[in-house]
Amino acid sequence: MKNFLLTLVTYLLFLNYIVSQEIIIKREEAKPETVLFIGNSYLYYGDSLHNHFKRMVEEYFFNYSGSSVKSATIGGSRLKHHDVERLIMPQAISAIKKFDLVILQGGSSETLSESSRKEFSYYAKKHIDAIKANKSVAALYMTHSYVKPHKDFMEDQIKLIDETYTKVGYENQVLVIPVGLAFDLAYKKNPNIKLHKEDGTHPNLLGTYLAACTVFASVYGKSTIGMEYDYFGVINQKDKLFLQNIADQTTSNYLNRVLEY
Repeated sequence: MKNFLLTLVTYLLFLNYIVSQEIIIKREEAKPETVLFIGNSYLYYGDSLHNHFKRMVEEYFFNYSGSSVKSATIGGSRLKHHDVERLIMPQAISAIKKFDLVILQGGSSETLSESSRKEFSYYAKKHIDAIKANKSVAALYMTHSYVKPHKDFMEDQIKLIDETYTKVGYENQVLVIPVGLAFDLAYKKNPNIKLHKEDGTHPNLLGTYLAACTVFASVYGKSTIGMEYDYFGVINQKDKLFLQNIADQTTSNYLNRVLEY
């Protein structure tokens, strides 16, 4: 009975979240031109996620300036370690006066215990409130699960991550970018693909590419399927198309929207 009630509560929360996401998407229809990623090494492994993201944006929108995409990372950090109010101040990072969109990525272990989840929720709200007060849009970057041989590997960790990020996203009425779910789906579709480094936590190049595709699709509502960008030929055609399709399917399902091509 306890498991049934937990499942029911999670399901009802997800339904409410879907409705809230549709409202958020309609409200934030404008295309963000200045974007700041805030997080840890999950963002800077694989030649930094923001680099892949801005190249995708430049390809899709042509006249877009990739210099307007920045990343502020601290290795091993949680949300509480970032001075978000300072980072979003005018010209705190290069000459950018204001970021249209600020994407927050939490620590990989922040969902593992009740106390950590409470702390994550507190700092997420604190940072999101500061971003909104700055007339910017906030979003949450859902992290991926650990895989073996990481010491904290656990079966179905993604369910806990999904529940935590979805709940906090709903409570603060912000977009949640389902990167963790994209990793999970990719492994289910192709168990032989490698998206992690040997440590079982950090993303490798393919993992970073998948994350960038998922961020792009979530932020702009545009599919990455058919994009030419392949990290200058490093990512082969088969892997590229597979990851683009995974990002498309995950984003469409989680945000309950049809992506444009």
